[in-house]
Amino acid sequence: MDSPEYAVEGMRFAHKHSSVHLQRYLAFKRAADVIFSLIAFVILCIPMMIIALLIKLDSSGPVLFKQERLGLNGTPFMIYKFRSMRTDAEKDGPKWAEKEDKRCTKVGAFLRKSRLDELPQLFNILKGEMSFVGPRPERAFFYHKFTKDIPDFPKRLQVKPGLTGLAQVNGGYELKPEEKLQYDMEYIQRRNILLDLKCMVKTVRLVFTHEGAR
Repeated sequence: MDSPEYAVEGMRFAHKHSSVHLQRYLAFKRAADVIFSLIAFVILCIPMMIIALLIKLDSSGPVLFKQERLGLNGTPFMIYKFRSMRTDAEKDGPKWAEKEDKRCTKVGAFLRKSRLDELPQLFNILKGEMSFVGPRPERAFFYHKFTKDIPDFPKRLQVKPGLTGLAQVNGGYELKPEEKLQYDMEYIQRRNILLDLKCMVKTVRLVFTHEGAR
């Protein structure tokens, strides 16, 4: 039987059969995702309620922001975040996040710099749409845009997207798409438990330093 193929606007790549080692790693990673996302929900329940209240007091609009992103093998899913921007942030169409983005609300600016706006993605992790570590999920609009100049960009879809990852802890929003792809492909080739742990530890530090955030 031929290996299945997945496409994003004509960009196809083959799904390679995994080794026993990779299968064990993926099984361990999924188990860890479920366990730690449940623990995080319990620990962060009250802080997340406080964040929700601050968002509601700061500006009109929903507390949560949801948007379609592309996941494993290009499968669309709805990503959840705390709303950090005005409700009319994309009235002129999709726009890449900028440093000191003026579309952010006062509370939203802090949430984005501290990356606390990402906390609702624990639900995406629990559902199996994301993992704690992996390439950052992007919208189909940007995949179509970037692949015009970076044909290999869809290769990021070979693994589940992550709440954090090698690209996120080595520049984050400051990286250009081609630089992000280099880090993501390095992660895909090297991925292992130790690398995942290193990314998680560095993410905790970035929450306090705000490096690479917008």
